Amino acid sequence: MQPTWTAVDQYFESLFTPPDAALDAAMEAMANANMPAIAVTPTQGKLLQLLARIHNARAILEIGTLGGYSTIWLARALPADGRLITLEIDPNYAAIARANLERAGLSAQVEVRVGAAITSLPQLDPNQPFDLVFIDADKASTPAYLEWALRLTRRGSLIIIDNVVRNGGVTDANNPDASIQGVRQALAAMAANPRLSVTAVQTVGSKGYDGFALAIVTG
Repeated sequence: MQPTWTAVDQYFESLFTPPDAALDAAMEAMANANMPAIAVTPTQGKLLQLLARIHNARAILEIGTLGGYSTIWLARALPADGRLITLEIDPNYAAIARANLERAGLSAQVEVRVGAAITSLPQLDPNQPFDLVFIDADKASTPAYLEWALRLTRRGSLIIIDNVVRNGGVTDANNPDASIQGVRQALAAMAANPRLSVTAVQTVGSKGYDGFALAIVTG
């Protein structure tokens, strides 16, 4: 089915995500730097942007920058006085992301912080909560990222966790893969948390079979 999924993605992209100089240049820069091809797809990026706009997000936290492709999509949803902080462990990736964001005209609104997210997150001010948190970093640490997302948000905030299906592996409680176990623990924590209303959605497309979890902070 992969050729069909890819063809459908390409069809949707031709309709809803026309060529964009800044986004295309970001993808090219990431490819030239031999970065892993794990960025969100154009349609997924557009979904993130729409969710941020629907939510009227003024402050966004992204955990896992890579080359800043998803960052551009999210930052473009912000109002003129909005802010986005994105966390990236690799200084080389962060440098590429900063260049991509500058090319997109978003440097004034976006701050790229370098270092392990688990170290950077405690440095953020819980008195300045985020309206939207996008978690797309190492999956083994997802439970810890979720805990911090809850500390750094407020009632009504949106939390999105990417890559939660793991090609179906998420259903296997005995799978030793740390990424699968991290996702399972995070999903279980979300389900058990009375402050969250949660769903998860399976997706297929040019990147294969995966999905995301979406939660709103209700209390």
